[in-house]
Amino acid sequence: MVSEFTSPEQAVLTPYFTNLDADIFVLRNLPEVVKGALFSRYSRTNKSLRRVLLDEFIHDKTMAFDQIVNAPKQDETVAIKKAEEFYDRVLVGFGDDSVAELGGAHIAVENVSNIVTKILQDSRLGISPLEKSTRYVYFNEKDSSGNYRYYREPDLMAADATAFQDSSDRLFDTYTTLLDPMAAYFKERFPQGDASERAYASAIRAKTCDALRGLLPSGTLTNVGMYGNGRAFEYLLLKMYASPLHEARQAAESMQTELSKVIPSFVKRANDKYGQGTQKFQSDARARIAAFVPKLPESRQSVEVALTNFDADAEEKIVAAILHEASGSHTDLRTLNAHVRLMGTDAKTQVLDAYCGHRQNRRHKPGRAFENASYTFSIQANYGAYRDLQRHRVLTQQRQLLSTKHGFDLPPEIEDAGYRADFVDAIEAASQSAQSFEKSHPWQSQYAVPMAFKLQWYVTMNLREAFHLIELRSMEQGHPDYRRVAQHMFYEIQRVQPRLAAYMKFVDYKEYGLERLGSEKKIDAKMKQVEEKYR
Repeated sequence: MVSEFTSPEQAVLTPYFTNLDADIFVLRNLPEVVKGALFSRYSRTNKSLRRVLLDEFIHDKTMAFDQIVNAPKQDETVAIKKAEEFYDRVLVGFGDDSVAELGGAHIAVENVSNIVTKILQDSRLGISPLEKSTRYVYFNEKDSSGNYRYYREPDLMAADATAFQDSSDRLFDTYTTLLDPMAAYFKERFPQGDASERAYASAIRAKTCDALRGLLPSGTLTNVGMYGNGRAFEYLLLKMYASPLHEARQAAESMQTELSKVIPSFVKRANDKYGQGTQKFQSDARARIAAFVPKLPESRQSVEVALTNFDADAEEKIVAAILHEASGSHTDLRTLNAHVRLMGTDAKTQVLDAYCGHRQNRRHKPGRAFENASYTFSIQANYGAYRDLQRHRVLTQQRQLLSTKHGFDLPPEIEDAGYRADFVDAIEAASQSAQSFEKSHPWQSQYAVPMAFKLQWYVTMNLREAFHLIELRSMEQGHPDYRRVAQHMFYEIQRVQPRLAAYMKFVDYKEYGLERLGSEKKIDAKMKQVEEKYR
């Protein structure tokens, strides 16, 4: 194949692409601002992407391409200024926000509370977060000053620093004191058997963390790594700037400072005059809505999972959508809806069976026709379980403030091991502290609430999403708290639409001892395969 580029051109382009002669290639060694601008220009030219880079970026000396690509070698302030000039110059005439999705950044946010991590992870699309796990890491470490690692919320410290710190320290003291005894209890209860030392130790560690994580205050500091595109970061920063929480606003400012060093033009609107206007709109709306709260009846949900809304005609909608996709251009959806309403149960079941009745594992997902049925669940579960389930970000989820109003969960293993009093005493002391702040500082008081306490949230999902969440989160290695929520979701769908629920073949209803041991054994097997492969 004859290359479209001369030898000198190939030499110039080679560092920036994985190949120069195929139709599919990956960009590399280019700053995010250049990649975003390059793709934007690409959409309005007949040239190939590599030719655009060569002709309109590299050879156009007014673009300062060399200075941008070599930005780390020059003064940082100059580099940022040139990057913004570069981006603005290329994007003259491009007013589309979607352009900001063409560049992204990896950012680490360390020593942030478990309250603010939920804000960081609440973006539906465009950001991929990964957080330090309370399931695999012990959180008894102290900082260099000998203090437990939790966020000292300024308003709570000003109101009553002693009460806030004493209750938080007591939670950590109890957590730390019970780590070894609970690990010993689990080892006695679940002998090692044929598991490797590594797999067994990991499973015991996870079980110990699972039992004790409810003692951690929600202000516990953690680390989050995120990759996101510029548009998603802009929206996230807007939301954080508008937050009532000092920590969230402070984190937004620091994040924008750092993101501006690599994707300056993508995030600059988050706090400019337009961004500040949006922030005010969000905070004002929150204040106006708060005025309605005193008029609402006070109530508490009596069950962990309640199905509050669903499509009664879900079966008909799904069957019509299946046939619509299959019919090519044969029949329109309105006609199909009328046709399906006249179909008998057996006929509709045959269509459903053909569509997803032959699933062999949970990765065999139903198609998009199952997105035509939706379900809304009201959930009341502990904050630890919420933190796990919130990771299904595509769903519609809204939570209430974390408080002590709905009680807490006592892990049965804590009671069985004889440490009920230790656990409950620490929790109740923290509860008294949190309650003393709740009326005057409802948002800030969340930092004092242990993760064992329950909160209320709702989640709306379509049936296709329900398959994914319920089958995944009911698996053996899952935490018992969120496994139970997933199982109850299934039972609720099964109660109202048993024929559709029957296709969820891989819901795990069993109870397990060392939930992680099976997975750890599989990891051992994979590690052995890798060792043999590279031996």
